[in-house]
Amino acid sequence: MRGLSLEIDGGDFLVLIGPSGCGKTTTLGMINRLVEPSAGRVEIEGLPPAASDPVILRRHIGYVFQEAGLFPHMTVAENIAITPRLLGWPKAETQARVSELLALVRLAQAGFALRLPRELSGGQRQRVALARALAARPAIMLLDEPFGALDPLTRDEIAEDYRRIHETLGLTTVMVTHDMTEALLLADRIGVMREGRLVQIGTPRQLLEAPADGFVAAMIDTPKRRARRLAEALHLS
Repeated sequence: MRGLSLEIDGGDFLVLIGPSGCGKTTTLGMINRLVEPSAGRVEIEGLPPAASDPVILRRHIGYVFQEAGLFPHMTVAENIAITPRLLGWPKAETQARVSELLALVRLAQAGFALRLPRELSGGQRQRVALARALAARPAIMLLDEPFGALDPLTRDEIAEDYRRIHETLGLTTVMVTHDMTEALLLADRIGVMREGRLVQIGTPRQLLEAPADGFVAAMIDTPKRRARRLAEALHLS
């Protein structure tokens, strides 16, 4: 990372995009202190003073990876309940939260809470991972390519559902993706990164109308080229 300066407002949905190795995931890691910055600082308002301890801090920030990372020997309900149990929540409150979250991520069907991860589809596992990350009512969610391993239909469906959850719960979300179309459709703001630097940050409209340089322009043009090719294919058929 080189001279990264970034401010995220509460309630913002910020998407970081750029080529592999540009620093997107490192930026997420610095927010929840999985990665300690070699210089400068990361300030997070609204968390309790005890959250200065990195372990406690991470319990107040939801994190979802590309692979769901569920514990294979635990049921769906047990996976979701991990953080509330670590925080000492009463059993009844934890159970109620699990039921609430299963409904929120559209997995409330009878018996689902007792299934093991191996009994789930890829999309279902990622929905459980989202529920687990939300279990302790975090104000901040970090998503690292959360939908990248899913088939296109499931990916779009879960992405739209997460945007709804973001708005319903009033979350602050920072998401990493390689897909500019996904960024344009989901984000309030997009941060384009290259070689450890933040090249441009702005709303989707701002990037579309005034890309900062040729690199950003090329990234923005990718979904446009796809749309043109699709239109041509439909016309030929």
